[in-house]
Amino acid sequence: MCKHILNAQVSIRSPCCRQWFDCAHCHAESQDHELKPTMEMVFACKKCKKCFRKDMNEFEESDEFCPFCDNHFVIEAKEPKPRLEVEGDDVRKDARMIKDDRLKGREEFTIWDDEGEAARLG
Repeated sequence: MCKHILNAQVSIRSPCCRQWFDCAHCHAESQDHELKPTMEMVFACKKCKKCFRKDMNEFEESDEFCPFCDNHFVIEAKEPKPRLEVEGDDVRKDARMIKDDRLKGREEFTIWDDEGEAARLG
């Protein structure tokens, strides 16, 4: 699983060390050499788990799909973005942190409250 590209559809075999990576950043983090540029790429589809080759000199629009399962692997990459959130417990277990100001509860009165008491008691 790649931490740089969240929706990677294929793994790529690097031509230099013959290992599988999801992106060039993963190769740079784990290897001590640079990625060798090549025009013939070897892919492994993550949907059907089959490998195939593509020549980038003759790459067409129909080559954006896996030849075995028609999985569209050339898509816009989703990269993780930093977010600022309040950490708390799981809301499904404890919803005390969630406060909806739109719903205001009825004011509860006791028998000791004298404000408007005569109107309520009759």
